[in-house]
Amino acid sequence: MLGFSDILGHDAIKANLRKAIKLNKVSHAYMIAGEAGMGKKTFANAFALSLLCEKADANGCMSCHACKQVLSRNHPDCIYVTHEKPGSIGVEDIRKQINDTVSIRPYSSEYKVYIIDEAEKMTGQAQNALLKTMEEPPGYVVILLLTSNSEVFLPTVLSRCVQITLKPLEDSIIKEYLIQNMDIKEQEGDVYAAFARGNLGKAMNMASSEDFKLLHSELLFLLKNVKQMNISELLQYIRKLREEGINLNECLEFMQLWYRDVLMFKVTKDVNLLIFKDEYTVINEISKNSGYEGLENILSAIDKARIRLDANVNTELVLELMLLVMKEN
Repeated sequence: MLGFSDILGHDAIKANLRKAIKLNKVSHAYMIAGEAGMGKKTFANAFALSLLCEKADANGCMSCHACKQVLSRNHPDCIYVTHEKPGSIGVEDIRKQINDTVSIRPYSSEYKVYIIDEAEKMTGQAQNALLKTMEEPPGYVVILLLTSNSEVFLPTVLSRCVQITLKPLEDSIIKEYLIQNMDIKEQEGDVYAAFARGNLGKAMNMASSEDFKLLHSELLFLLKNVKQMNISELLQYIRKLREEGINLNECLEFMQLWYRDVLMFKVTKDVNLLIFKDEYTVINEISKNSGYEGLENILSAIDKARIRLDANVNTELVLELMLLVMKEN
C-alpha cells in the first residue's frame, strides 16, 4: 500500500486532497473514477491512510499504530464494503455495512472511512439506500466510491460527491517506473508504455506477462512478413495465435502502434520518435515502400476491423479484409 507521495502523477488531485485534510475541509463523499488499472484503490487507500494517521501526516507517517493498521487492512475505522454476488452490490450490502453502522462513532480516529470498490455495481435500490446516509452523514463519515463508469449513478448520488477522475499518465512516467522497478529494458519500456495508453496497472501486467511477450514476438513476425505471406497463410497464423489465447483486440492495438511508427518515421525520419526502435531497419524499409495514403488506409482498416468485431461481424471475414488492405498498401 502506498501513500500520496508514492503515487505517480496526479499531482493536482493529490495537492487538493492534502489541502482538504490540512484545512479540515474533507467532504463526506468522493467518487474516484478511472478505468481498471488506473490506481483507484491505491488512491483510496492513500486517502484513508492520510485521514486516519495519528500524527496527522498528509501522506500518512507509515509508522504509527493507525497507519500500520490501515497498511494491513485491519483498521476498525476503515471499512471495505464487500458483496457476495460478483455482479452486483445490493441494497442489503449497503444497509448492513454502511447505513446500520454510520451512527457508531470512530473507534480510534477522527474519521470513519467507507471504501466501495466497483461502486458502479450498486443496484438502483442500493444507491437510494446509500443516498439516505449521504444526505445527512455524521461529521466523521467519509465515503469513497471507486468506479470505472460514473454514468450509471443516480444524478442525486453524483451531486453529493466530489468527483475525481484519474487521467492517463505520460508514457515517459510509466516507462521510467517499469525500468526502475521491473528490470525492463528501455526498448521494452517504450512498447509497454505506448500499449498501456497511460494506464500504469496495465503496463505492469504486460511487463510481467508471458502472454504479452508471446504476442509481441509473434505479431512482429507477421507484420514484417505480411507482404510475403498469402492471405490463407496470414489467416492461419492469426488462427494459431487465437488458439494460443491471444486477445484479438490487443492484436489490433499492437498493429496500430506498428503502422503508426511506420507513418511517423516516413514523415520525420526520426528514430527517437519510434516505439519499436529495435526494428528501425524494417520500419525504414516499409516506410520507403508504402505511400502516405496507403499507410492511412491500413490504420483506417484496423479501426474498421475493431468496430466490426465489436458488432459481431464474422471474424474471419473481418480479418481477411484488413489483411488484404495491409498487403495492397
